[in-house]
Amino acid sequence: MIRPLMACVALFVVTASGPVLAQQQQGDARLAAVIAAYEQLERRVDPLTAGGEGDRAALRRLPDASPEAAAALKRDLTALRTQLAQVPDHGLNDADTINRAFLMRVISEGIEEIDFDDARMPISNGDGYFTLLSSLAYNTPIQSADDAEAWIARLQAAPLWYQQNLANARRGIATGWVQPRIVSERALATARAQLNSLTDTLLLPFAQMPPTIPAADQQRYRDRARAIIHDQILPQQQATVTFLQNEYLPHSRTTIGLNAIPNGRAYYSFLARSFTTTTMTPEQIHALGESEVARIRAEMEQEIRASGFHGDFAAFVNFLHTDPQFYARTGEELTMRYAETAKRADAQLPRLFGTLPRLTYGIRVIPAETAEGSTTAYYTQGSPALGQSGTYWINLTHLNQRPLYEMSALTLHESVPGHHLQIALAQEQGELPYYRRNANVTAFIEGWGLYAESLGEDMGMYRTPYERFGRLSYEMWRACRLVADTGIHWMGWDIERARQCFAQNTALSPHNIQTELERYVATPGQALAYKIGELNFQTLRREATQALGPRFNIRAFHDELLGAGALPIDLLDTRVRAWIAAQSERR
Repeated sequence: MIRPLMACVALFVVTASGPVLAQQQQGDARLAAVIAAYEQLERRVDPLTAGGEGDRAALRRLPDASPEAAAALKRDLTALRTQLAQVPDHGLNDADTINRAFLMRVISEGIEEIDFDDARMPISNGDGYFTLLSSLAYNTPIQSADDAEAWIARLQAAPLWYQQNLANARRGIATGWVQPRIVSERALATARAQLNSLTDTLLLPFAQMPPTIPAADQQRYRDRARAIIHDQILPQQQATVTFLQNEYLPHSRTTIGLNAIPNGRAYYSFLARSFTTTTMTPEQIHALGESEVARIRAEMEQEIRASGFHGDFAAFVNFLHTDPQFYARTGEELTMRYAETAKRADAQLPRLFGTLPRLTYGIRVIPAETAEGSTTAYYTQGSPALGQSGTYWINLTHLNQRPLYEMSALTLHESVPGHHLQIALAQEQGELPYYRRNANVTAFIEGWGLYAESLGEDMGMYRTPYERFGRLSYEMWRACRLVADTGIHWMGWDIERARQCFAQNTALSPHNIQTELERYVATPGQALAYKIGELNFQTLRREATQALGPRFNIRAFHDELLGAGALPIDLLDTRVRAWIAAQSERR
């Protein structure tokens, strides 16, 4: 949905005077007050994000997952929504027009999510509340005694975090909000594997303390942390394993779609709106997916012919799956291939972007205890405030399922010009409000990641028909997500029917297809955001190219796309179309 606010606002600001100008200034001040109040609330309820922004007190805390905290949050959000509604949406400058509309969306969706009480399902495929500490440990640098004390304080807060989430899961059992058995089995396997590795993982932040901390103090910190892990955290991890085995698994569903749980269809409709930032219905999303599958399949057939292969689609995919030339022989070789691909991408960035982030990123191997149920790769953001780089995590299990012809598309998506470039730039935009620098707008973030894969054509990253086919296979993967996710959660498909789109139209390995399907079952709606967001980026690029002709500057266009952080689709469209109009008026 397009809301052409910018042109109206620009005209209004130019002609404003007297009482109108006073009203504009008053509106700005009232909006600033609501934004400041929301930031205080967000920092309080989300210490993980606040800590990443350098909030020292937040680094000592974990979130409060209790129903009482959720009820209090709803009261606070409702009050803020009332205050925000009293701020007139006319007379604001361009930036505040976006700020107001965006914040109203964030607050309203937050209230709606609390009403669904989705905290009752704190378990996902291969992870859940019990993997949070491990994730934090890999991204917690200790550079001072205060950092060490903060990590110890977080460890001390962990037992309550475990207990609250376990209680939430029990509420889920009592109300029919439980994960399917295939998800619960994977979560149990991960929780059990962590029993053997959790101590070493949670001590990782103490592995490289600076020499400014005396050696004796370093040892005392390790000893204190080890005691907390042994006496307080490991018993909670064991309690989680016992709970999953004896209570959760027996109550887990044999059905896989959200439509099978109480109020599940309404919840899925909410998730579809929230993740895509559109008003598209599940039926419309499903139809879009089918259309994209047909379009991309035709392009894939062209690449098969370009490769010189003689045979049909299935035979070509079998060739890709079985020929040793497409696979690394060792984990070390695969890691080096990832690194080489990432550096080739780095070298091409100045051609496409005028502004690049200062924060760097690195490549790390996904830990063994979570790798089995993990995707092929993923990205975790860094923290300029904490001196922590972004991380491109790669999976070295099942080497015969990690084809090299997909590596370029995957790397562009997860590192640069994909997630790392986009998120790091947003983090560095200090003029944006806190909630916008840290906005988790999946349609923008994942849509940009998929759009970044297509930029590999501009960057010369796809050097063979096999790599171009790999990119198209990845695009097809996201189109099939639209079909499979809506099929599972809205239309009641079983997992085998959902599997067919991937098996018949992509080069994904059977292992990767199964892992992905389990992910869609466990996290409904999230998979819808990629293709819908990417199609919108492509539409805006076509509009800019057609409107500006030879004056179109790809670097300036990309800077405009990323220059305001992650935005919902309608607000992004308004911003970029205003930019196109302004560029068109220049002589």
